[in-house]
Amino acid sequence: MSKKDFRVPAGKKFRLADHDPSYTGKLDKSDGEKRLARAREKLHDLQERLYAQDEWALLVVFQAMDGAGKDSTIEHVMSGINPAGCQMYSFKSPSAEELDHDFLWRTSKCLPERGRIGVFNRSYYEEVLVVRVHPEYLEGQKLPRGLVTEDIWKERFEDINAFERYITRQGIAVVKFFLNVSAEEQQKRFLARLDEPEKNWKFSLEDCSKRALWDKYMAAYEDMIANTSTDHAPWHVIPADKKWFMRTTVAETIVEALEALDPKFPTLNEKQRKGLEEARALLTGKDR
Repeated sequence: MSKKDFRVPAGKKFRLADHDPSYTGKLDKSDGEKRLARAREKLHDLQERLYAQDEWALLVVFQAMDGAGKDSTIEHVMSGINPAGCQMYSFKSPSAEELDHDFLWRTSKCLPERGRIGVFNRSYYEEVLVVRVHPEYLEGQKLPRGLVTEDIWKERFEDINAFERYITRQGIAVVKFFLNVSAEEQQKRFLARLDEPEKNWKFSLEDCSKRALWDKYMAAYEDMIANTSTDHAPWHVIPADKKWFMRTTVAETIVEALEALDPKFPTLNEKQRKGLEEARALLTGKDR
């Protein structure tokens, strides 16, 4: 497996079994950390240009099982970005108000503004993952009974693809990450949360209940990725058993997405340049 294989091509057969969660290629941890540092420097420069240009926005979506490292990856990758140019949202269980709206409503109002990078820690994809694995959540969404058919997941895939096509046509580029952690590594991380006092707060009994449904979750993820990885909004399946490799790969992939947008600092027109000359004269007293 090479780095390019992390991107899931649109319309091709996809199997999670073909993606090794422990993969690191020929990279070792020391070199990986150096590459992460370089990627963060590039990210800082590209984000500054994106913000100054004020045309494109970038939406970065993270989905994963609990314990895969979403929070720490976001922290390590985005730490060098100017907070003014980044918006981060973490989506938990929907509120009563959110359940009274369509399933895309709560995330739609959080889309990044032009010139900014938006980060979704979980997203509208929860509606074809946790809601699919736990049918009782779907019942709580108060949809008209006639609309809840055996085709609902196919229909939601279609709606998500249309939504992402729409926002990319409005200047919001989309890059999506599934942090692919193994069941064995997740168990180690959960045990660490129990054994290390400073990590106790991270643990929830709900984490254990989801592990019992691991195969159902993997089937839901596989179907979701196969049906919603498109040319305009591709999924990247990132090996997550080695956190250093995961963070480096995510950072370099975001850099590639921004480089594809090729943001540039704005150039001034003649009137604006004359304004700068007048300002210089005022500041230096040469107009007196």
